[in-house]
Amino acid sequence: MWEGFLMDIAGINVEYVDVDDALKRIGGNMDLLKRLLGRFLAGDHIEPLEKAFQNGDMEEASRLIHTLKGVSANLSLIKLRDVSVEIEHSIKDGHDCSGLMAELKLALDVTAENITKITG
Repeated sequence: MWEGFLMDIAGINVEYVDVDDALKRIGGNMDLLKRLLGRFLAGDHIEPLEKAFQNGDMEEASRLIHTLKGVSANLSLIKLRDVSVEIEHSIKDGHDCSGLMAELKLALDVTAENITKITG
């Protein structure tokens, strides 16, 4: 159904965005996927999380990272989902998340680049 489209997207890193999986989740509707990915890009995912950590509000940080994990999973944003899972576990275990936050920022940057290729 969408195989031809996938061949037209050059340079998509499936470790970050699994377009095939995302399309399967939404019945192959590429226009819908583009809209959802565009909405994701428009969101502020890092600043509120950093603010929660700075304020020592682990409950808010946990809520925010859980939300990011869910959205990332639903949109097949693989690396973001994986790092979000790690941060969520670290928060629960009371560990420092600063290194993982750097990893999250990098994953978000690469994911955004891939999304831009998809959405045009």
